[in-house]
Parts: sequence; structure tokens; C-alpha cells
Amino acid sequence: QLQLVESGGGLVQPGGSLRLSCAASGFTLDYYAIGWFRQAPGKEREGVSCISRSDGNTYYADSVKGRFTISRDNAKNTVYLQMNSLKPEDTAVYYCAADPGGIATMKESWYDYWGQGTQVTVSS
Repeated sequence: QLQLVESGGGLVQPGGSLRLSCAASGFTLDYYAIGWFRQAPGKEREGVSCISRSDGNTYYADSVKGRFTISRDNAKNTVYLQMNSLKPEDTAVYYCAADPGGIATMKESWYDYWGQGTQVTVSS
């Protein structure tokens, strides 16, 4: 069974950091582009960052550029999202997703596999 599992969310103060992990089971992540998306209460889901399958191309939403870093460890079959300088507006459920097309894109329709999400709350 193909499965993505996010972890690493939690409660953090403004200015703090968290590292989210996206682990795969049942398939090998290095054949997929991986995206991180988030959904805040009352808002639509939005793309945060993504990384391509092979050449390591990355994309960041303007709202997180310079603060978040996406990376992949193919040996561990895991993709990470390092989040620094967190702000209250970063509060959301964060999802990772896998795109067999392999190209870094924020088009949700390209992603076939989704995790169940991990809650990130930024509050003092």
C-alpha cells in the first residue's frame, strides 16, 4: 500500500523553527516530485514548496521564501521541510504529496498521493 506520513508538527512560538518530515512506504520517493501544501482554518489549501524528482529544482511560495527549505534524503525515503522564523500566519495543517511526473510544480492536480497532514501552530 502506497502511503505518505507527515510528522514534526507542533506548537511553536513566533520566530521559532520546526522541521517537517514526509516519509513514504510502499514506494520510492526518489521517483517522484514532492510538494508541501498547507491549509489554514477557513482558507483554501495552498502550495508551500516542492522539489523535483531528479535535478533538485525547488520552488517556494513567496510567503515562505527565505524562511523555509525543502530537501530530500533518498536513502531514508524522506523529504523534509525546514521552517524557520515562523509566523502566526504559518499556522495550518501541512500536507506532503507525491507527483509521478517528477517536475516541481504547485499544481495540486498533478499529485497522486497525499499524506494525512500534520498540524503546525505558531502562537505565543
